[in-house]
Amino acid sequence: MARFPDNEIISLVGKAPRFDLAESVGPSVRLAELLDMAFGDDADFSLDYGTAAGSPGLRQEIANEHGVDADDVVVTVGGAHALFLIAFTLCQAGDEAVVAEPVFPLARNALAAVGATTRALPLSFDTGYRIDLDALRKLLSPKTKVLSLASPQNPSGVAIPAQTLREIVAMLAEHAPKAWLVIDETYREAAYGDDAAVPSAAGLGDRVISVSSLSKCHGSAGLRIGWAITRDAALRQALVTAKFSTVISCSPVDEALALAVFRQRGRIIGERRKLLAQNLQLTQNWVSRHASHIEWVRPDAGALCCMRLRRELFDAAAVERFYAALARYSTRVAPGPWFGDDPLVFRLGFGLPTLTQLAIALECVSVALMDAARAGT
Repeated sequence: MARFPDNEIISLVGKAPRFDLAESVGPSVRLAELLDMAFGDDADFSLDYGTAAGSPGLRQEIANEHGVDADDVVVTVGGAHALFLIAFTLCQAGDEAVVAEPVFPLARNALAAVGATTRALPLSFDTGYRIDLDALRKLLSPKTKVLSLASPQNPSGVAIPAQTLREIVAMLAEHAPKAWLVIDETYREAAYGDDAAVPSAAGLGDRVISVSSLSKCHGSAGLRIGWAITRDAALRQALVTAKFSTVISCSPVDEALALAVFRQRGRIIGERRKLLAQNLQLTQNWVSRHASHIEWVRPDAGALCCMRLRRELFDAAAVERFYAALARYSTRVAPGPWFGDDPLVFRLGFGLPTLTQLAIALECVSVALMDAARAGT
């Protein structure tokens, strides 16, 4: 009966522990920050249907930030909705889709739910979650309809270099000419401090689709606003029709608030980049102090990273003790198996609102590490 497989990642939208290091977002924007800009003194905001493609003003703001035209943008109910519409539109039963894994499970599930055969492109902690182009080439065929990547990746926060993306576009043209490159860029603008965000991949070619949302970099997950960008007019229209056939339109209230977010994006993103830089440095220092128990892959962007328990200290029983200890301290990280990764790996989110909160949360993880390892000695 179930079209979508169960995954414990759904717990992230349930009751949260005191310290939720399983999340990958920074502090959320407060509604009061947006109301005046979104509605002003006009209390007579009309609750009509929105447009199927998304409000023209919002699409223009999105286009401005991605170097494309407003007509290239389709606004969706969050990034996950965009991924589903793309899978539903492009894939039929028997088609093949290549998915880089570990992966945010909804990206893979959307493809599987429409009957596509998914083939995993493995990304390894040991190689820093970098894409092996030779391994990718072997997975491609004329039956490949979608190559699904994320940059920066979820759960690792590792970005795909621009040169690698260009090589992938050329590889698809040669080995899988019917394939579309889908790139989830949800964390792209969550750079650290004064670091520049990398350019969007939306302009890499006519068969490239960029997906993103307001959930991560803009601290506005509750608005449920995402988008897909494609320069192919026929695909864009197909996505608009699919959106209309599933949800008709986004909420005009959400779209108005999203427009207010974009118009304050300099402040909103700037504050979060400063916080992320501070929190990343604290996290890096914490990893250095616990190098005998843990190792990590430093992320390129986003409030997330992958850490791995040392194999010599943590067998399966010790891993279970580690998570049990975290629960006793009302602290949570995201286990690697949620994303198809090694059980020794976990995703740690360092986007807590203050350094003090993050420091306390990391100390809870420290105690859990020691408790779990000590019990096995």
